[in-house]
Amino acid sequence: MKKPDIDRPSTWKPYKSGMCNGCHGGCCTMPVEIKISDLIRLGVATEDEAQGSIKKLAKRLMKEGIIVSYRSGTEFFMLSQKANRDCLFLDTKTRLCTVYEKRPDTCREFPSIGPRPGFCPGSSHV
Repeated sequence: MKKPDIDRPSTWKPYKSGMCNGCHGGCCTMPVEIKISDLIRLGVATEDEAQGSIKKLAKRLMKEGIIVSYRSGTEFFMLSQKANRDCLFLDTKTRLCTVYEKRPDTCREFPSIGPRPGFCPGSSHV
């Protein structure tokens, strides 16, 4: 059986309970769109900033390397990734999320939402 390819959702496996046990953060190498509420929960933005100029906030977060873009039409911020595609908050050695308790809603709801709802891009252990 072919190994799932994160860039080809058609190769992903149906999600089953327990699949995340022993996973090495495969989904944590996909781009993550987040909302202002996620930025506040992560502690990288304040409620006051959320009430002010979002474009100014986005500019600051881009300069700090936390996000790569902001789309005002959808109000989504694109979270930065490391050079190897890992999420900014994924520990390179342990492959665990360093902000798990504060993680964005997109991460909390995956794989219910995403490119192929109900499917996981997990590796061959799946």
